[in-house]
Amino acid sequence: MTQGEDAALLHFIDTILIGEQPDKVAIAVSGGGDSMALLHLYMRWSEQTGVPVIAATVDHGLRAAAADEAAFVGAFCEEHQIPHSILNWDGTKATGNVQAAARDARYQLLSDWAWDNGTETIALGHTANDVAETFLMRLGRKAGLDGLAAMPPVFSLHRSIFVRPLWQQTREELRNYLRRHDVSWVDDPSNEDLTQTRPKARQILAALEPLGIDIESLKSTAAALASAKSAIQGYTCEEARRLVIVDRGDVLIQSRPRPPVHPDVERRLRLAAVRYINGNGYAPRESALINLDVALTKQDRHTVGGCIVSKEEGALRFAREVKATEPTIEWRNRTLGLLWDARWLVSEESETPNMGELTVGALGEHIKDVPDWRETGLPRASLMASPAVFEGETLISAPVAGLNNGFIARIVADFTSLLLSR
Repeated sequence: MTQGEDAALLHFIDTILIGEQPDKVAIAVSGGGDSMALLHLYMRWSEQTGVPVIAATVDHGLRAAAADEAAFVGAFCEEHQIPHSILNWDGTKATGNVQAAARDARYQLLSDWAWDNGTETIALGHTANDVAETFLMRLGRKAGLDGLAAMPPVFSLHRSIFVRPLWQQTREELRNYLRRHDVSWVDDPSNEDLTQTRPKARQILAALEPLGIDIESLKSTAAALASAKSAIQGYTCEEARRLVIVDRGDVLIQSRPRPPVHPDVERRLRLAAVRYINGNGYAPRESALINLDVALTKQDRHTVGGCIVSKEEGALRFAREVKATEPTIEWRNRTLGLLWDARWLVSEESETPNMGELTVGALGEHIKDVPDWRETGLPRASLMASPAVFEGETLISAPVAGLNNGFIARIVADFTSLLLSR
């Protein structure tokens, strides 16, 4: 698109997405050098392609200076006629791992904002420095292949497509770009706080450079591991077609198959089964899978990650644990389907105008009110965790258990997609 010192950077911006260009691109901008370079590059790209860009800054409420940084980005966007929004999240109410909670909240806020503004494409300013630092941090946590592999340049999350066009560029390269174009940025003082893990990783990285362990070498290693991870994921998908059956929300994985499956592939299938069933996308700890194997040598069923794992003839069945399901929720607009427990879409098959206010929750002990549930062939525990429609305390419908009464329930989660994600 452009010759000169900026040609490579603009090329990465232009080619991060394969195929048709999006109608609009959303940019996540903190005000730091990485994201300001990303914003400025997309601003130039927009001028040449005609694709509009919008920007947003997330204020987690964790630092007093964050509001000033958001205002700084807003002023730059106003000067260059780029629509800008500030997305607020009260990080002071977060519990547990605050940094992880802030990251999750940031992705959710950005996705919702982008959708509200007519785009699913969101650009992030992660750099080669981030890849190298993350590698060191995960190495310290004894991460395996999935943890050490480089972050994907393109990934889907919360209905959005996130892209990292600058993941191969160093922080210094981007700051040099900003200097060439006389663009200011804000330095976050928390980046120098050695009580935090990432600043420590930056310090360690500087100390390792005399050994040849630098940003470029770690980035290349992480990229090579990402390639290996992709190959294993592809092989796991092939084995899933041979060994896995999805049965009305449950997952059955064949036991002792012939030919045998590699232990790491078996581990991946089990992790995906738990993530698929619990609906939150999070895998249990490796120790939980080890405990599962030990428990099943002594008993026929065990719980892990909100799932019941039970031995059947020739297979392990992974089913939802009823006490881990989403609480009963109101169905306020029956013209629309209701998503319950992150996987089930409940909807009306026919109009039922005589019914009052309805709720959706787990069938639970109301299974006693479904006389023909055994005819479904599903275990009682699986049916108890399936969706049911209630009017007050009265059971109206339990579609999976065979009591339809004008309602249907279907799984909207995709098992295979979990084999291709962490």
